[in-house]
Amino acid sequence: MDIKKNLLGVQHIGIPTNDMEASVRFYKALGFELEYQTLNEKADEKVSFLTLGNLTMEVYENRKAAMAVGAIDHVALDVTDIDTVFENIKREGFMLLDNEVQSLPFWEHGVKFFTIMGPNKEKIEFCEKLK
Repeated sequence: MDIKKNLLGVQHIGIPTNDMEASVRFYKALGFELEYQTLNEKADEKVSFLTLGNLTMEVYENRKAAMAVGAIDHVALDVTDIDTVFENIKREGFMLLDNEVQSLPFWEHGVKFFTIMGPNKEKIEFCEKLK
């Protein structure tokens, strides 16, 4: 499988919230630093990326947080070539949640990503920060 050669590791963990300010305060109190904040205009959601060491949390205010154990929405894997990974994932028959590679204007130059469903209904996002 050619997928692994384009994977770098975990990029971030996605956590929905009903209250962005409370979530940012919580993670800052744990020692996380606010790295980037924006508005996802497509979804009309506030988005914050907070880091602690090599761990990044993407907290986004969708006002649909489950407020229950197991409420993490997705784990994002950092990739070097999103288009190649997408084609490999599609060819291998994984359950795609996106029909094509998506993009958002996050960070300095944007990101490209797509998501698949895991065997336990977990979402795995493949994400490339554009340079």
